[in-house]
Amino acid sequence: MGATRRQFLVVGGGSALLFGATARAVEKGAPAEEVSPTEDLMREHGVLRRLLLVYGEAVRRLSAGQELPVEPLAHAATIVREFIEDYHEKDEEEYIFPRFDKARKLVDLVGILRQQHQAGRKLTADVLKRANAAGLRSDGARRQLGDSLRQFIRMYEPHAAREDTVLFPAFRELVGEKELHRLQEVFEDKEKALPHGGFEQMVEAVAAIEATLGIADLAKLTPA
Repeated sequence: MGATRRQFLVVGGGSALLFGATARAVEKGAPAEEVSPTEDLMREHGVLRRLLLVYGEAVRRLSAGQELPVEPLAHAATIVREFIEDYHEKDEEEYIFPRFDKARKLVDLVGILRQQHQAGRKLTADVLKRANAAGLRSDGARRQLGDSLRQFIRMYEPHAAREDTVLFPAFRELVGEKELHRLQEVFEDKEKALPHGGFEQMVEAVAAIEATLGIADLAKLTPA
């Protein structure tokens, strides 16, 4: 039986492995532990945060005048476009934000989050336009690419953190358990229909990008 987004995962070495009791339950055909729709969104933020690390490494290399392979950067930007913007953010815009609009709660925050989604899509379009050989050909082109990456990182680090710590906890209280369960099924069905795979496949894809750029070894980040 294949893993689904409802099963708790631990990621290492570029592969997704089922952990502990959940893995044993899957092997025996028992139902896996379920994940709420807000936790689903938080997990997808985990994918986003790892993509921000990829962007950060690209910025570091651009600033230092070091070689930057464009293929993994373009792949990362494509995942941002297809999984984060066209899937994750569309779920927020369709199922999360309107509930706050209707209840007239966190209206200012939701308005800013919507604006940032639109700004992020423009930045992603620019990264995809520049993540090629021509985009690295001159100092000016490298600087423009680096600027778009920096702006994306600067905006989305607090964006995701504010959703995880303010918006999503408030959403749980706003809609109640019955609606959370309904949305859980909706999100599950939508992810199964994704043409390039869901959470687990995106984690594996990002891990492969990290390995290509030499930033996959978590131990190297531990201070001596």
